[in-house]
Amino acid sequence: MDPETITAAIATNVRAQRAHRGLTLDALAARSGVSRGMLVQVEQGRTNPSITTLVRIADALSVSVARLLEVSDTPLVRVVPAAEIVTFKQGEGSARLLVGTDAPAILELWEWRLAPGEHHDGDAHLPGAREMLWVLSGELTLSVYGQSHAVATGDAVVFSADRPHRYANQGEDELRMVMVVSEPRETPDH
Repeated sequence: MDPETITAAIATNVRAQRAHRGLTLDALAARSGVSRGMLVQVEQGRTNPSITTLVRIADALSVSVARLLEVSDTPLVRVVPAAEIVTFKQGEGSARLLVGTDAPAILELWEWRLAPGEHHDGDAHLPGAREMLWVLSGELTLSVYGQSHAVATGDAVVFSADRPHRYANQGEDELRMVMVVSEPRETPDH
């Protein structure tokens, strides 16, 4: 899918989700930690926001990142063709949001690739959020709350993602992993 279509979908969905909740731009900025100016740019389709910005906005709106990226309404069965999978580039690596839902629970399925020496710092998700990772190749160094854990090829891990965390490839080979993000449907008032 071309970047202009994705940017337009994000703009429409953020604006609609904010309006549905009766939030002003200032209120969404306060909830999300994203500046009002950035929110204006996102809602007007003038910028392609980073993963971190999208996660912050989605968390503040109590929806999945996938919901903000949807080009149309979700049918009963949704097949996502490979050509429509959204890819975020990160150095030599990438994060691909394969599919996600926001009802009845917020779930996202991701494929990540990190080149040797690369890392991604994840912000804390909503209270009660969990992430599950399965390492397909390479070795993941997962740091949560200041403690690091080595996760080898074939290993899986689950952790509380409501605190800052880091995915790092400290090895010599590319790291490939599958991630599922689960967030509670209801969020506390901010």
